[in-house]
Amino acid sequence: MKAHFLNRVTPYAFLAPAGVIMVIALLYPLGYMIYGSFRDWDPSQNISETEFVGIKNYITLFFDPAFHESLSVTLIFAGSVVIAEMAIGVGLALLLDRNLRGMSILRTLFILPMMIAPVVVGLMWRYMYHPTVGTFNRTLKSMGLQGVDWLGQNALLSVIIADIWQWTPFIFILALAALQSLPRSALEAARIDGATPWQQIWYIKLPLMMPVLVVTGLLRLIDAFKVLEVILVMTEGGPGLSTEIVALRISRTATEFRELGTAAAMSNYLLILLLILTLAMLAFTRIQEARTARLARQVQEES
Repeated sequence: MKAHFLNRVTPYAFLAPAGVIMVIALLYPLGYMIYGSFRDWDPSQNISETEFVGIKNYITLFFDPAFHESLSVTLIFAGSVVIAEMAIGVGLALLLDRNLRGMSILRTLFILPMMIAPVVVGLMWRYMYHPTVGTFNRTLKSMGLQGVDWLGQNALLSVIIADIWQWTPFIFILALAALQSLPRSALEAARIDGATPWQQIWYIKLPLMMPVLVVTGLLRLIDAFKVLEVILVMTEGGPGLSTEIVALRISRTATEFRELGTAAAMSNYLLILLLILTLAMLAFTRIQEARTARLARQVQEES
């Protein structure tokens, strides 16, 4: 009886330190933020001294055009970068899923952008986008073309390009790992049945990779909603509100406008949106896993 009790308790004993750390580092700050979102709070006050205003901060944000604009910019930015990065990253993985000389060096070069600090990435692209001495406009002018107002009229597109450059390697590495872990029996069976390379990609590789790709896309989407440093350094949210995503507006609301309660409510809106996206992606993953399992059974039965 004692040994049975110890076997049952031991896993929980090992999990207890991680549980305590999670409560202190995650749940307490989250609860503090939720509590602060119902208060009229500024940095000069202790939260216990603030006035309770109920859902006033949430109602104010719900009808705030500037918040709607930031949310719209965030959705456009996040959707654009994730779709582009998934397409480019998976395409590169499919192209380079073969034995090539110098492949290890090539993979190292691909992941270098991920290793650069976001502030440095922002500064680097800001200088390249400079209207007179920037690399892009100098190249265009050397070809006899007119320079582009990158960080003016095309600010959002410029920020999207910078993010794609930095984070496509993340998709590439995970997609390549998923490709190399596919069951070779399924691919061999498809070749024996006369499937063309495109048919193998569309009907075998992509369906089997889908669970990994969905999780990868979800991780990248969540991270895209929280991008701050690169946009802050490149455009500071301008011109106007054209590149001010929600994360940047939260920062400005808390530091410049000194409205911590409103910033906390804005953070909760963003959290709710990310939770909805996460649950939708997880449901889609379950469906894809079931389809993949059926496909694998069919392939085994046919082989």
